[in-house]
Amino acid sequence: MGASLLPDLATQILIPVCGVIGIAFALFQWVLVSSVKMSAGGGRDAASKNGNTDYLIEEEEGVNDHSVVAKCAEIQNAISEGSTSFLFTMYKYVGIFMVAFAVLIFVFLGSVDGFSTSHQVCTYDATKMCKPALATAAFSTISFLLGAVTSVVSGFLGMKIATYANARTTLEARKGVGKAFIVAFRSGAVMGFLLAANGLVVLYITINLFKLYYGDDWGGLFEAITGYGLGGSSMALFGRVGGGIYTKAADVGADLVGKVERNIPEDDPRNPAVIADNVGDNVGDIAGMGSDLFGSYAESSCAALVVASISSFGINHEQLFLCVAVGLWAGLIIGFVTEYYTSNAYSPVQDVADSCRTGAATNVIFGLALGYKSVIIPIFAIAISIFVSFSFAAMYGIAVAALGMLSTIATGLAIDAYGPISDNAGGIAEMAGMSHRIRERTDALDAAGNTTAAIGKGFAIGSAALVSLALFGAFVSRASITTVDVLTPKVFIGLIVGAMLPYWFSAMTMKSVGSAALKMVEEVRRQFNTIPGLMEGTAKPDYATCVKISTDASIKEMIPPGALVMLTPLIVGIFFGVETLSGVLAGSLVSGVQIAISASNTGGAWDNAKKYIEAGASDHARSLGPKGSDPHKAAVIGDTIGDPLKDTSGPSLNILIKLMAVESLVFAPFFATHGGLLFKI
Repeated sequence: MGASLLPDLATQILIPVCGVIGIAFALFQWVLVSSVKMSAGGGRDAASKNGNTDYLIEEEEGVNDHSVVAKCAEIQNAISEGSTSFLFTMYKYVGIFMVAFAVLIFVFLGSVDGFSTSHQVCTYDATKMCKPALATAAFSTISFLLGAVTSVVSGFLGMKIATYANARTTLEARKGVGKAFIVAFRSGAVMGFLLAANGLVVLYITINLFKLYYGDDWGGLFEAITGYGLGGSSMALFGRVGGGIYTKAADVGADLVGKVERNIPEDDPRNPAVIADNVGDNVGDIAGMGSDLFGSYAESSCAALVVASISSFGINHEQLFLCVAVGLWAGLIIGFVTEYYTSNAYSPVQDVADSCRTGAATNVIFGLALGYKSVIIPIFAIAISIFVSFSFAAMYGIAVAALGMLSTIATGLAIDAYGPISDNAGGIAEMAGMSHRIRERTDALDAAGNTTAAIGKGFAIGSAALVSLALFGAFVSRASITTVDVLTPKVFIGLIVGAMLPYWFSAMTMKSVGSAALKMVEEVRRQFNTIPGLMEGTAKPDYATCVKISTDASIKEMIPPGALVMLTPLIVGIFFGVETLSGVLAGSLVSGVQIAISASNTGGAWDNAKKYIEAGASDHARSLGPKGSDPHKAAVIGDTIGDPLKDTSGPSLNILIKLMAVESLVFAPFFATHGGLLFKI
C-alpha cells in the first residue's frame, strides 16, 4: 500500500477545518450581498461617493427611485412567502414518509438475524466477528434520518438565500450587468459553499460518533453510513419532482396564455400566473436542485467509503489521485459539451432558432435532434472515465472518480443557483415597471443562467452515473453475488425492466406537468375573460388562485413517481431476489443517463433559442423577431415543451438511478437473506 501523504491526526483535523472555512466563506459572501439595501438609494451624489459613475437608469428617465425600490421589496416578500409556504406544506407530507421509511429500514434490517443482539461473522472476512444486524439496523435508521434532515435543510436554506437576493440583483442591474451578475453569483456562492460545507461537517461528525461503537469494524460502520446517502436522495427526489411540477405548471400556463395568446411580455404583472411562476423558480430550481446535488455529494462519499471498506476493492491506493483527475476531466468535458449545445452563442441553438421560421413543428424536430446528438460525447467521457479509473483501483477508483467530478460542487451549486436568481430578478424588474433596459440586462444574465444550469445538471448526471456504478459494485459484493451474467434469465428480465423505468418515470412527471399546466391555462384564461380591466392594467389579477393550483397539483402529483422509485427495489428484491435486482439497477443506469442528458439539453436549447430571438443581438436574431412575431411564438411553444424536460423529468432521472442503487445497497442484507420469494416457491 502506498505511503499516505498525511498522518491520521492531520486528516482528522483538516476535514472539519475545511468545512468551517466553507461555512465562513459562505457567510462572508452573504454579508456582501446584504450590503445591497432594499431601500431607496442616495441618488447621484451617493453614487459618485461610492466611486460608481454609472447613474441609475430610473434617475435618468425621471422615475421615482423610492417607489421602484418599495415595489421590488413588496414583490420579493410575496415570492419569499409563497416559496416558504409551499416548502412547509411539502415537508409535512415528506416528513410522514421519512418517519415511515425509517421504521421500514429498522424492521427490515433488524429482521435479517431475527433481531438478535449477538455478534455475527463478518461478511467480508469470515475470520472476524462483526457487530449484530440489529446495530446495523439502528445506525442505518439514524443515518437515514440525518441525511433526510440535512437534505431538507439544504433545500430550504438555498430557497431563503435566493429569495433574499433576487430583488437585490434587480436593483443592482440599474447600475450595469456586471454589478447585477456579482450579486447573483455571490448569492449562489452562499448556497454552494454552505451546502457543501454543511454536508461535509455532518457526515464527518456522524462517522466519528458511529465509530465510538463500531471501532475497527469499518465494513459495518460504512454499511450503516450508507443510510445517510439514502436519506439525502429520497428527500431530493420529492423536492425535485414536487418543485419541478410546481414551477413548470405555472411557467407553461403563464407562457401559453400570456405570451402566445395575449401577446404580453413575460412576467407582465397583468398575468395571473406570474407570482406562481417566480415562486416556482425557487422551489424547483433552487430548493430541489440544492437537495439533489447534496444527495449526489452524500452518495458519492458513502459509495467511496463503503467500497473502501470492502477487502477485495481499494487495497492499492498508489497514484489514486489519477482517478480524481479522470473524474474532473470527464466533468469538464461534459460541461463544455453542454455549454456548446445549450448556449445561444453557438450554432446548435442558433440553428434551432432559425428553424422557427417555418413554425413550431420544425423547432421541435430540430430541438429533439440536438438533444439526442448532445448525448454522444458525454457518454464517451463517462465510459472512458469508468475504464481508466477501474483500471487504476477497481470499483474504488470509480467511486473516487465520482468524488473528483463532484469536488467542485460548491462552484457547481453557485452557477446553478445563479440562473434562477437572475430569472427572478428579471421578473421583478418587469412587475415593478422598471425600464426595458434593465429587463434587457437581466435577460442577458438569465440566458447565461440557462447555460450554467444545464452545465450543473450535466455534472449531476455524469456523477450520478459513476456513483450508481460504484454503489452497484458495493451492492453486488454485499449481496454475495459472484458474477452478474446478463444471459441468465433472472438477470436479463431485470435488465430490460430496469431500462424501461426511466421512461415510465418520465411519463409520470411529464403528464403531471401537463395536467397541472392545463388547469393553470384554464384559470389564466378565465381571469383574462372575466375580470374587467385586467388587460388594460386597471384591475389586479387573482394571483393566489394560481399559486394554489400549482401547490395542490405538485403535492398530489409528486407521490406516484416517488413511490415508483422507492418501491421498485423493495418489490424486486423481496419477490425476485438480488440477481434480478442487479439487472434492474444496471438497466436503469444505462437508459436513465441517456434520457437525462438528452432531456436536459433539449429543454435548455429551446429556452435559449427563444431568448436568442427575444434579445435580437445579431442581424440573424433580428430577422426572426421581434417579440410577438410568428417565429417567436414558435420558439415559445418549443420552450414550453422543453420546460418539463429540463426542469422536471431530466434532473429527476439522475436521482432515480442513484436512489435505487443506494436503497438496494442499504437493504442488501435483507434481500440476500429473505429475498427471491417467487423463485423459492
